[in-house]
Amino acid sequence: MDKNKTARLRQIDNERMLLARSAAVLQWDQEVGLPEKAVEYRAEQIAQIEGLAHDLLVRNETGDLLDGAAASADAAWPAETAADFLRIMRRDYERAVKLPSDFVRSCAREEALSQAAWIAARKSNNFAAFAPHLQKMINNARVKSEYWGFTGHVYDGLLDIYERGFFAAGIERIFTPLREKITALLRRISAQPKPASAFLYEHYDVETQKQFNAELMTGLGFDFGRGRLDTSAHPFTTTLGPHDVRITTRYSPRDPLQGILSVIHETGHAFYELNVDSSLGASCLGEGTSMGVHESQSRLWENVIGRSRAFWQGWLPRLQSYFSSQLGGVTIDDFYRAVNTVSPGLIRTEADELSYSLHIILRFEMEQRLFDNSLSVEALPAAWNRAMSDYLGVEPGANDADGVLQDAHWSMGSFGYFPSYALGNLYALHFWEHCSADLPHIESDLSRRNYKEINAWLREKIHRWGKRLDPADLLFNVCGEKLSEKPFYNYLEKKYTLLYGI
Repeated sequence: MDKNKTARLRQIDNERMLLARSAAVLQWDQEVGLPEKAVEYRAEQIAQIEGLAHDLLVRNETGDLLDGAAASADAAWPAETAADFLRIMRRDYERAVKLPSDFVRSCAREEALSQAAWIAARKSNNFAAFAPHLQKMINNARVKSEYWGFTGHVYDGLLDIYERGFFAAGIERIFTPLREKITALLRRISAQPKPASAFLYEHYDVETQKQFNAELMTGLGFDFGRGRLDTSAHPFTTTLGPHDVRITTRYSPRDPLQGILSVIHETGHAFYELNVDSSLGASCLGEGTSMGVHESQSRLWENVIGRSRAFWQGWLPRLQSYFSSQLGGVTIDDFYRAVNTVSPGLIRTEADELSYSLHIILRFEMEQRLFDNSLSVEALPAAWNRAMSDYLGVEPGANDADGVLQDAHWSMGSFGYFPSYALGNLYALHFWEHCSADLPHIESDLSRRNYKEINAWLREKIHRWGKRLDPADLLFNVCGEKLSEKPFYNYLEKKYTLLYGI
């Protein structure tokens, strides 16, 4: 075993991370500022960079080095961290080496074109124009999973990209009771009158919303010296480097909560990326361990904190100072009830906290059907509409822009990603229970806009580890538990039965 081989592997890893994050710059720009006619050339640029990163990882030297590398301490890392690096590096190598370079380049090019086609199809409400691209994304994802050896259950191979150790059968065992419990609670709440919330649907100047959101992000602890906020069709967060995390949101002049809650959500993602141990930042260990754990951070900030009464005790006066004519006479209790209105709707990103997981379970089931060949792309809009009616009591009809076309994920070939959102809700409540126990004055801190101890707890328990711990190991490390739907559902039941008096 040779520690010099580990040093060389770290050099290779650093080079591929530089390439990957350079591609991320181009992808970010495609979402926030690319001229319409530049799409095809941008696709070629991204394909070239991603192909170079893939080639660097899978060349024979990498495999030879992995076979003889030693997990030794050095000036930057202790031996335990070096061992984690070698484990993740080998995992990445073994997955990448099974994919031909030409196929990787082709996928990257087609994903960029598909994303542009989705944006155009959504604007024109034209699913048929996007359908060929979607079919190509499904075909490519199927081939990837088969290359990786998931020939019997190809969808499991896609899930494993985003949530290591989780397969469809295991997710179903969690999602099925969660769906049943939420739909039962939703029926009880639907029989109750909705809280007054008309004040949220007056005109809210978008430029003024942007000013408030910048103040909000700074107050939460976001460092604008290490990131920025922009606008895109679909809100997202991307990491361009250890000190460069970009957030986007979208705004509605008739609903300021769309932009506010999206910003809080994406700031939660950014905190995770920015608070990884600095010694890991330029390596494959320097990012979140899974999309589910990543979503736990954004969902925790958006919902558990960002929809709490204590949070708005601190922030409502500031929001009123920006929008005095719309909110000047609104009390904290009125605002808290309005922020937590349960009103199932068409749009996932605008869903209330209670019904949100039903949107995810629906997508999880659609994805499984697309990959077991029980649902065709052509039949997808009709199947989507039926499921929306059955689960949420709403249906987009012919408006596919607010139906099957509303999310960007499938246009990027990101199948298996959606379950992470609901898994994130579950992780979040496991973590929050333990955070609240460790910080008994947490409600007082929230009402005073003091997030230092919350941020420090999350950084120490979750963020700093980066990818060193797999999701189940991280959860057990923090909570001593396996993932369950119970903490999340118990939180929902307690909160909404009190809010609605049922």
